[in-house]
Amino acid sequence: MTTSMSLSTSTFDPVDLPAPRVDEAWAEQVAAERWGLAVTARGLGSNQDANFLLSAGAEPVAVLKVSNPVFGLPEVEVQDRAADLIAEAYPELRICQVLRDDAGAPQRAVVNTPDGPAVARLIRFLGGGTLFDRGHVSPRVAARLGEVAAKIDVALARLDDGGATVDGVDRELQWDLRFAAQVLDALGGALPEHRRAEVLAAGAAAWRQVARVADDLPRQVVHLDVTDDNVVVDASSGLIELDGVIDFSDLTRTWTVSELAIAVSSILHHPGNDPVDVLPAVRAYHAVRPLSAAEADALWPLVVLRGAVLVASGCHQTALDGDNDYAETRLAHEWRICEQAMSVPLAVMTALVREAIGLPVDRPAPPLAATQLLDAAGAEVLDLSSTSPLVDDGAWREAELVERLVAAHLQRGHRVVAARFAEARLAGTTEPTQEPPATVATGVDLWTTDPADLRAPWGGDVRVRDGRVVLVGEGIELVLAGAEVAVADGAVAPGSLLGRTRPGARLRVTVGRNASSAPEAVPSAYAAGWLAQLLDPAPLMGLEPSGLAEDRTRERLLQRREKTLAEVQEHYYAAPPRIERGWRHHLVSDDGRPLVDMLNNVTVVGHAHPRVAEAAARQLRVLNTNSRFHYEAIVEFGARLAELAPEGLDTVFLVNSGSEATDLAIRLAMVSTGRTDMVAVTEAYHGWTYASDAVSTSIADNPAALETRPDWVHTVPSPNPYRGTRRGADAVAYGPEAAAIIDRLAAEGRPPAGFIGEAFYGNAGGIALPEGYLQAVYAAVRRHGGVAIADEVQVGYGRLGEWFWGFEQQGVVPDVIAVAKAVGNGSPVGAVITTRAIADAYRGAGYFFSSTGGSPVSSRIGLAVLDIIRDEGLQQNARDVGGHLIARLRELSQRHELLGAVHGSGLYIGAEFVRDRATLEPATAETHAICDRLLELGVVVQPTSDRLNVLKIKPPLCIDVAAVDFFVDALDRVLTEGW
Repeated sequence: MTTSMSLSTSTFDPVDLPAPRVDEAWAEQVAAERWGLAVTARGLGSNQDANFLLSAGAEPVAVLKVSNPVFGLPEVEVQDRAADLIAEAYPELRICQVLRDDAGAPQRAVVNTPDGPAVARLIRFLGGGTLFDRGHVSPRVAARLGEVAAKIDVALARLDDGGATVDGVDRELQWDLRFAAQVLDALGGALPEHRRAEVLAAGAAAWRQVARVADDLPRQVVHLDVTDDNVVVDASSGLIELDGVIDFSDLTRTWTVSELAIAVSSILHHPGNDPVDVLPAVRAYHAVRPLSAAEADALWPLVVLRGAVLVASGCHQTALDGDNDYAETRLAHEWRICEQAMSVPLAVMTALVREAIGLPVDRPAPPLAATQLLDAAGAEVLDLSSTSPLVDDGAWREAELVERLVAAHLQRGHRVVAARFAEARLAGTTEPTQEPPATVATGVDLWTTDPADLRAPWGGDVRVRDGRVVLVGEGIELVLAGAEVAVADGAVAPGSLLGRTRPGARLRVTVGRNASSAPEAVPSAYAAGWLAQLLDPAPLMGLEPSGLAEDRTRERLLQRREKTLAEVQEHYYAAPPRIERGWRHHLVSDDGRPLVDMLNNVTVVGHAHPRVAEAAARQLRVLNTNSRFHYEAIVEFGARLAELAPEGLDTVFLVNSGSEATDLAIRLAMVSTGRTDMVAVTEAYHGWTYASDAVSTSIADNPAALETRPDWVHTVPSPNPYRGTRRGADAVAYGPEAAAIIDRLAAEGRPPAGFIGEAFYGNAGGIALPEGYLQAVYAAVRRHGGVAIADEVQVGYGRLGEWFWGFEQQGVVPDVIAVAKAVGNGSPVGAVITTRAIADAYRGAGYFFSSTGGSPVSSRIGLAVLDIIRDEGLQQNARDVGGHLIARLRELSQRHELLGAVHGSGLYIGAEFVRDRATLEPATAETHAICDRLLELGVVVQPTSDRLNVLKIKPPLCIDVAAVDFFVDALDRVLTEGW
């Protein structure tokens, strides 16, 4: 033990601190006698003090804090000084300062309690509650906790004048992590017998690591309890905003980094939070008060010590003070903190901490190899990543992928087949899971056609355990799993035979510090920490190093995107996953994790459908050109589309996109009527070209949409039966009211060329139009010689389940249909279907041409999509699976008030979040946070509507019941745990 560890170590004795035995009646009497307050008191929890909220009627007046009798006036006075310092330095923070009278004197006094004299004082009440019971801690909130802890340390450094005595802070507390070893010695016996050894062993290992750097750890006065139950939040915005700090009773001078260790440890008991989730707090703390290298190395060991001290003290306290409900209820949370802190090796978390704040990571150096482990030169090295060209037909499950690829290469005559170190493998996944799967390989896998000798590359000691050979030399372990063992325990010389490969069977080779304890694969969030302890075994076998351990392609790619692409060409999510592969209703991120895609209405038949791929590849091998050439595919595709449309709509234009489709539809209305005025619905989106943007009124897509609309565009009110001006049964009035507006335009001499509207109100959240709405509007526009346009870009092609086209739900037939997205399953093709007369009118406006809209490849893809929808019954699947999904979401809305309504039909659904079901105040901030949390749990979904408070649920039509259940279960978890 170093000198810095020796403060009173021989005499340290943890103090038993049961809370003062005072009740609410006593508190009311003290408030009246000492400060003349006529208030009611309500007890607040505490381990060692007594706290009461004093209220006059419904209004909080103050908190009466009665300090434990062992703490005298000097301790209380310095606590109040500390609170004032922080409030002065950071006025944006709410701090529980002592209240003062008109003369400026602090309102505190020494009072009698059954346990002796104690200091009582009135302190500022901070409303909003604490973070403790707020559920899941998001990265944003974790970062704010770290930032607040750092600001407190910066402010309190002014209280400390370089180590001179400050009355009331130089004391020995069992929460001071400098004394953690002594606390565990003194209180460890209170731990349950079946858990005692594990906790004390973890504490001892952590203490050894802290001791190595203790002399280099800065010290100052710290709060020492900036935890989730001492930080106050404001949730009025819909998100948790951490903005206040209470309870300075543990104020002391100690290692400054203890403040951060204690703060981040409190994240660990929250639902859905893991050790890696503290890193945003570490980064935020470091940005305000930079951590030294010694502090970075001490941080996680101190977190482990904090967890061990909490459970030891908690068990001791509940035995001592059995009627303290506060301590009893905290113990379960404290066990969770301890278990989480011990769940990841110290070295792994320390490497992650160092990487998070930009410090170099201590990596092992390999012993000098005297010989190769195996001669694998010329081996076929497999790519099992999400970008692998070897993976096709969606075969990304382990049994399908590895077995098939290895067998194929061995049969082709390759002597050795290898899989790479540090690769995030598709082979590590099966189905989506709410917890990130272990996908990053910690070693190299090998398969050989013939037995091959495995020889010790350096000398050392060998252990054979459970069929694994472990060679230890110079602090580095070489682990062979799956070999035919040819060695026994003992010392070996370089070049000694360790074993042989088994033909066709997998050999796993792992090298590094404590390599024998490394799992075969780890989740990507922890990969940097694990890989910092390991070495790439490839050079020991004559193979090129993979280089993947240092690869950060996701971050680099995002930086390149932001540097190259226009800022307005946005991406989903602030920290987007990198997606390079999809299969059916799954997307696969670059870390090999499959995600359920609840968003992609573009890929209607599913990602990477082999029939679409085959159709495109076959046509690309023959011909691809523009649509002015004469070829069969464009004719067949156009005829199929016309057959799907109502009678009379027999003429087709093929275009590149949905924006082009709606733009062309508007131009057709104008040229066929000789007019320019158009009628559109508010809160709708139709595209980004000039004409389609002009009739787009969604302020979510363009905040200035209503103010910048050209004068030839006229709007009718949003026919939203859930939150519009007319709701429920009264929504049938929307149609006649819109018709009246069209009649008025005509009366004013501006009869519209046409009306454009989504046939099912998608942009507002998948809401069905009121009964009879389109009948009334179409009749009005036609009454004045105009054209009715159905925007089916999102809703068409069977997504509604019951209907192929959205307008069928309304019992109408439009004059023009604009459709895209689903048409090409993500390829650039869309269509406008109309009458021959309207199409012929376009000739007067010039000629029409679209490069890829009707190209041979686009047409063949379009035909394949229609065949798949028919052959695989995807419209029926949308009806059946969508019905199941809607029913489950509506059941969820019965249990979670935030989910105010579930709109939609088939697989065109909106889940709308509101803060109040009476006022329908939109829960916009919450919806964004819910989407981020769902991504963490394996679901891709995004907000929609002008208020961005509706989940846009439009998955590929091939989605199955298991996947939608996964989504609903994840959403249920988020709404239960928090976000």
